[in-house]
Amino acid sequence: MKLVNNMTVWFLKRRFERIEQFMKYPIETQQRIFSELIETARYTEWGSRYNYGQIKSIKEFQDQVPVSTYEELYPYIERVLKGEPNVMWPSQIEWFSKSSGTTNARSKFLPVSPEALEECHYEGGKDMMTLLINNRPDTNVFDGKGLSIGGTLHANPFDDYTQVGDVSAVIMQNLPSWAEFMRTPPLDVALMDHWESKLEKMASICSQENVTSILGVPTWTIVLMDQILELTGKKNMLEVWPDFEAFIHGAVSFEPYRDLFMSKYFPSDQVMYLETYSASEGFFAIQDDVSRVGEMLLMLDYGIFYEFIPMDEVGKKHPKALLLDEVEVGKNYALVISTNAGLWRYLIGDTVKFTSKYPFRLKVSGRTKHFINAFGEEVIVENADYAIKAATQQTSSLVVNYTAGPIYMGDGSRGRHEWIIEFTTEPEDRNEFVNILDAALRKVNSDYDAKRYKDMALLPPLVHFVPAGTFYAWMGKRHKLGGQNKVPRLSNSREYLDDLLEDITG
Repeated sequence: MKLVNNMTVWFLKRRFERIEQFMKYPIETQQRIFSELIETARYTEWGSRYNYGQIKSIKEFQDQVPVSTYEELYPYIERVLKGEPNVMWPSQIEWFSKSSGTTNARSKFLPVSPEALEECHYEGGKDMMTLLINNRPDTNVFDGKGLSIGGTLHANPFDDYTQVGDVSAVIMQNLPSWAEFMRTPPLDVALMDHWESKLEKMASICSQENVTSILGVPTWTIVLMDQILELTGKKNMLEVWPDFEAFIHGAVSFEPYRDLFMSKYFPSDQVMYLETYSASEGFFAIQDDVSRVGEMLLMLDYGIFYEFIPMDEVGKKHPKALLLDEVEVGKNYALVISTNAGLWRYLIGDTVKFTSKYPFRLKVSGRTKHFINAFGEEVIVENADYAIKAATQQTSSLVVNYTAGPIYMGDGSRGRHEWIIEFTTEPEDRNEFVNILDAALRKVNSDYDAKRYKDMALLPPLVHFVPAGTFYAWMGKRHKLGGQNKVPRLSNSREYLDDLLEDITG
């Protein structure tokens, strides 16, 4: 296996020159991607409708093509789902990624073109490992297996000749044989439909493998690792996998989980944590410097053209969208993408905040629909993650999951935020935890601080401390188990809170 590791490292190191190229010429790279997308799609129905053949500049593109939500694009996507060719992209679409994003019942179906699979998702996977090597040149990560928790695939309900599934499942199903050789568990297990049975088989198989890296969502990785520890009787995962080197994570913020991973599962400074930002719609960013926690390099040559809408423009009929050279560091933007799968000026639903320019690094700050602003406080997921981390660090506690929403004003009572927080290690003093959580939110969010001043508009938060397994059971009841489903961190309504509280109180 040493030979395999050395050859793979040598091959991937050569890819770094391409990454350096778009870091050096980001605007030119995006202009090239834009031109290629417009030229490729000019004879599609969408391209004809919006005169792609006449578009000569990005400004003309922005003037002619509307920013669209999934619901607005769905009439076109539905036709592609039913097998109609050349609607939004000229290539034949044989795969669709199915995403619910949160616990909402409604699913999204996103086309995955051959170009998106090869030039975006697979390029992202290779560059992810390239940047890991760049941070640790002496790595032996390819001496062992990479563990990844796959989703499921099903026949397209609209067209028997194509398939739909989690994007991870689509990627795994199309992996070349050499890549399949380097990962675990086997494909037939990774793509199993029943989550509990899959988890049991994965734990049995992977506990016997020399796993050196994991690619996964923190929440579901924890569930798998707990089962492996129970099965093996080991104290931590390094006793199971002594050569383990890297956890590559994404989909949700890692900050609420970092201390848990470093203390319970991988108590070693030798384990590296690398963040990625990918979704059903594409692969967007990778942490290029492990010392820059929470910051990721925007990958600019994957066939995706990026625009950024300032938050005060979101919701407008014709929002102003900024280009890469127009963004400002530290400001929140709603992400808009045009892709090599035919998603045009698509408002993906994520908000991002740039941490640097030239090179362009960013962090995911939240979702355009996941926030609490019931009282003008504008609390976003980034604020909540910061406060949770501050409270856990100062009380020596460990949090697994949380969600929060508003308690509205009524009958002369003031409003407040209500939290449901699941722990593996609870704080000794619950009041201290709540006070630190509140203080950290006030520190990081001036609007929240103003509403909390002397309890005039908002009372201190109400926190429910719940045991490990609470969110897992809730997600299972809603048929939302698996790596592609995420617990909603914040909501401006009580939809999730009330449902969870009903389960807790019986």
